[in-house]
Amino acid sequence: MKLQHIKIENLKTTTINVRKKGGKDIGDLLPSIRSLGLLQPLLVRANCEGYEIVAGQRRYHALKKLAEETDEASTQFDAVPCIIMDEGDDAKAIEASLAENIARLPMDEIDQYKAFAALAKEGKGVADIAAQFGITERLVTQRLAIANLISPILTAYRKEDIRAGTIRILTMASKRQQKAWLELYKSEEEHAPEGYALKSWLFGGANIATENALFDLDDYQGGIVSDLFGEDQYFDDASKFWELQNTAIAKAKEQYLINGWKEAIVLDVGEYFPVYDYVDTLKEEDGKVYIASSRDGEVTFYEGQLPRKEAQAKLKAAKGEETTANVRPELTKPMQNYLDLHRHSAVRTELIGHGDIALRLAVAQIIAGSSLWTIHADPQKANNDSIAESLATNKAEDKFAEERQAVRELLGWSDDVTDTIVPAKNDWQRQNDLHEILAKLIELDDATVTRILTFTVAESLPAGSTTVEVLGNLLSIDMADHWKVDDTFLDLHRDKEAINAMLKHIGGKRVADGNISATAKVQKKIIADYLDGTRQPQKKDWQPRYMDFPMRAYSVSPQRVCNPPSIFLEFLQELK
Repeated sequence: MKLQHIKIENLKTTTINVRKKGGKDIGDLLPSIRSLGLLQPLLVRANCEGYEIVAGQRRYHALKKLAEETDEASTQFDAVPCIIMDEGDDAKAIEASLAENIARLPMDEIDQYKAFAALAKEGKGVADIAAQFGITERLVTQRLAIANLISPILTAYRKEDIRAGTIRILTMASKRQQKAWLELYKSEEEHAPEGYALKSWLFGGANIATENALFDLDDYQGGIVSDLFGEDQYFDDASKFWELQNTAIAKAKEQYLINGWKEAIVLDVGEYFPVYDYVDTLKEEDGKVYIASSRDGEVTFYEGQLPRKEAQAKLKAAKGEETTANVRPELTKPMQNYLDLHRHSAVRTELIGHGDIALRLAVAQIIAGSSLWTIHADPQKANNDSIAESLATNKAEDKFAEERQAVRELLGWSDDVTDTIVPAKNDWQRQNDLHEILAKLIELDDATVTRILTFTVAESLPAGSTTVEVLGNLLSIDMADHWKVDDTFLDLHRDKEAINAMLKHIGGKRVADGNISATAKVQKKIIADYLDGTRQPQKKDWQPRYMDFPMRAYSVSPQRVCNPPSIFLEFLQELK
């Protein structure tokens, strides 16, 4: 059996159920589920229409009732925790086991939070706690989020003065925002927002108080508005504020790194930092700094934090246990594929004009072997349609196709011959007549044969290989002659830190620092503006480092890039 969340519309009742009567008698369940959420999962099994409920009919009807009450409740109970039974599972036994586990849970959210927090301090993760009580990981995560609430709000909730829905939204608020909300709540003249209004109050407005600025107020070029009924002052231009605030955040990040912190990670504006998923860790033990900015400009520095999974992996490593390395690559696989194909296309096209190098390369491959020889043309396999379409616009591809047609004519081949000169690896039905080709080559002079040899060597050059890096360096290839940054390149790039570094590369440090907490999408749009002339780039004819030979990265090394052997480069350099 397995536990997963299933949309409520995909669940159906069944006549085969542990409970035979009273399935729709839900009056006693509604208050508990409304307040605490669904603690005990439903038991279901798959059928042709989705899933049928074997046990938990009353819980299902209660959830449907609550989902119809408000939009907020509908969202909360949209996905229902369910145990999907395997064939042969005993429903009554599972229900009894779950009921026994649930009985050990404290009976309100605050007590549950305290119990879970105590287990977390003992080193148990969310999955471990969920398994111990037979509940979902989502429920454990929701309870642990209560750690973010200040004591007066918790007290008011336990007295049932504050509704559960409001509490859940307040877990996303900073301590300062919680105190401000509490003042409104206690005020006889003001009204404290709840529900959707509370979310808008927390995240939707652009009222940025001057007390949230990390920079000198004299540097702000806009106006400052004073609250006539209070002591607060506000910036009148959010964009000008964020440019200065982001620059200050960038300086703070640099200082953390100078001070010896392993990493200082800037979160997107408004991104929630789940403290319960992290472990307090010293700088000397690889603790990291997370910099979170709320939409009203407040910045919180979470120093000495390590994701719980990383902390557990370090603990296992210290005990000599095997762990799986969790190193985030700068480039995704589709992005690496995109770069490999464009760089490969440029290198093999330039190789066409260097028959002496191709001849020596061919001899070396005959002796040492190659990933593509016995011999095969590189398939230029793209991971998706957008990469294939982008490659089709590469200038080198047109030039290479022209040379292929010329070689086909030199060999006396008709136009109906398959695309490549060298057979592709999956071209099982194709058989070139060795004797016919040999007879034709005997008629040709050495220069023509060398031209054909050079093309076949280029066509069988493996994409994404170290050889591409060696030849690109040797031939002094400028990728700008063959390729330019396109939408696919920007769409495929996902690493925010590297994107910010590229923005610095093309637009300068001030622009990059001024947008350091902006989303990757926003920063890529600014890069696109520099490329299409909307903005004036600091570096004209800019090319990303990924198109250098050998390839260079902005933060960590791309997955498959390795430095060419120096002795090989020195030897080939003498041939230039």
